[in-house]
Parts: sequence; structure tokens; C-alpha cells
Amino acid sequence: MISGNHGGGASSADGGVASGSDGGVASGADGGVASGVADGTAPCACAGRRSRRSRAWAELLRLPALFSVPGDALAGAAATGSAPGCRTLLAIGSSLCLYEAGMALNDWADRDIDAVERPHRPLPSGRVRPAAALTAACALTGAGLALAARAGRPALAVAAPLAATVWAYDLGLKHTPAGPVAMGAARGLDLLLGAAATTGRARPALPSAALLGTHTLAVTTVSRQEARGGSPLAPLAALATTALLTRQVTRRSAPPTRGHRAPAMDTGTAYALKGPRTPNRNPGQESAALLTTALGAAYAATTARPYFHAALNPSPPLTQRAVGAGIRATIPLQATLIARSRSTATALLIAALAPLGARFAKKVSVT
Repeated sequence: MISGNHGGGASSADGGVASGSDGGVASGADGGVASGVADGTAPCACAGRRSRRSRAWAELLRLPALFSVPGDALAGAAATGSAPGCRTLLAIGSSLCLYEAGMALNDWADRDIDAVERPHRPLPSGRVRPAAALTAACALTGAGLALAARAGRPALAVAAPLAATVWAYDLGLKHTPAGPVAMGAARGLDLLLGAAATTGRARPALPSAALLGTHTLAVTTVSRQEARGGSPLAPLAALATTALLTRQVTRRSAPPTRGHRAPAMDTGTAYALKGPRTPNRNPGQESAALLTTALGAAYAATTARPYFHAALNPSPPLTQRAVGAGIRATIPLQATLIARSRSTATALLIAALAPLGARFAKKVSVT
């Protein structure tokens, strides 16, 4: 934006006015403006400025990272044993707005640091004005809370502390030891938002929220040294955390209960009615278990090599690559959490977002 104003505006002032004073205003009008319109130069310049502006905002908001957001609400809904509905969609919209509010606020709060460590970012490079980034953060936060309110009072009761956590992290907690914990809490609250919006109850989704929050805590810990490099301990700890989470999410568990349970029978009555107990080989449960295992393996594979490389050489490029992999790994982790709740179709839908996110991440960095 700034380069466009300084470059294009100065050029037209020097070329158009000067040529007009030299002999002709008519010449400047006919030869400059008319020829520019005729050969398409002016429209192309405007299109180029719009393209650069769009690119700057895409970098500021880290748009490819949005692929990691819808799975939070859907994993929360799956953890309650309920199918996603209209209120789940409202929760997803709220999550997207609050996530992007955090991105814009993050760069606004770090604009002075980025001017030294990452001058190519949109704010220090002058492509986006700080006031515009702060305005976007405020507007997106308001939109996120409004969508949560439409989903119901329980959803708003989760979205409000989620928004507060996002702002507290960006404005104060980020550079403190509490920073990674706050970021993990935000991701966990985002999952609980989906549960609260879908059923009005967030408690059944607490275990899934804890797992997702732990993954986010590990990624955030690694990200704290992505600009200058640092110790190999952070990526090693993240690698160990990934292994533990993979083991935990792929363990077989009973599906979430839907409605009220039937009264339990005593052993003698059950034997009289059904005979000797035989293993339950429900095909749906078996396929869900296989899908859970496959998605858990995909989660581990997404992060294992980048974390290992960053541990061997914790330089900024390799650390940034590890952080990007950790963000992308959020998607297969969400899909695994959904699959183990027997929501196989939703799990496959979320898993399909992973290659899309990786493809767009090649064009716009997620870190």
C-alpha cells in the first residue's frame, strides 16, 4: 500500500504535470491517460495494487491456518455423541472470526519486534497499516462473539473467555512462561465451544479438549524460538508429546453415549438371555477403530521428521518448518478425535482439509 502510493503517485505527478507544462496539457491528457487506458496500463496497475493488498492481508491473517479451525468445533460435537447441526456451524463461524482476530492482534502487538526480526511481515513492511490491523482484530472479535450468541447462551459462555484468552495472550502473556499454556487453553476452549453450541453441554468434551490443548502447548513452546533459533529441548519435548498423544488418541474407547442408558442387567440374567459372552465385532466400530489408528499415524507422521530435524539443528528455518508442521498436524489430530467418537464421515471430511492446508501453506506461510 505505501509503496503503491509513493511509487505510482510520484510517477504520475512528475510525468503528467511536467509534460503538461512543457507543452502540453493536451499531450499529457491524451498521451498519458488516454494511452494508459487504451493499452490497459492503468487498469493493470489498479489490479496489481489490489493483488498486493490481498496478498498482504492473507499474510497478516495467515489464511492457510484457517483449515485447522473447523475441526475444533466438530471434534467438540463428536465428543458429546451428537451430530453437528446449525448451531455447530455458528460455532465454526465464531471460531474462525476469533482465530483471525488473534492473528491480526498478534502482528499489531509484535510490530516493533517484527521490524527487527521479520521486517518482511505486512506491518513492518508498510503493506498494512497498524490501525487497520487493530480495527480488524476488534471487528473480528465482535463478530465471533455475536455468532456464538446466536448459537445459544452456553456457547457464548465459552466464547467470551476464549476471546479474553486470545487478547490476553497477544497483549501480555505471549512473552511470559504462561504464553504456551494460554495458547493451549484457547485451543481447548475452541473445542468446548463446539460442544456447548451443539448440545448446551461442554463437560463431555473435556478429555478431547485437554488432548488438543496439550498438542497446541507443545507447538507454541517450539514457536517461541522460531525467529532466532535456540535449544533442541523444545522440539524434543514436542516430539515426545506427539508420541504420547498418538498413543492416547488411538486407544480403543467406548463411543459417547447418546441419550439415556438402559438399566444394567446382572450377570445371570444376561447369561440366560444371550448365553456365553462372545466378542463384539460390530463392523462400524471396527472400521472406526481402523480409521482412528490410520489418522493417528498421519498425525504422528506430520510432525515427527520436522521436530526431529529441529532438535538436531534448532536454526530459525528448521524451527519455523517444525512449527508449520505442528499447526498442520492439528487437522489429523482433530480427525482422530472425531473418528474415535465413531463419527467416521465427519472425520474423513476434516482429514480432507489437511492436503488443502498444506497446498495453500506453500503460497502463504502459516508462521
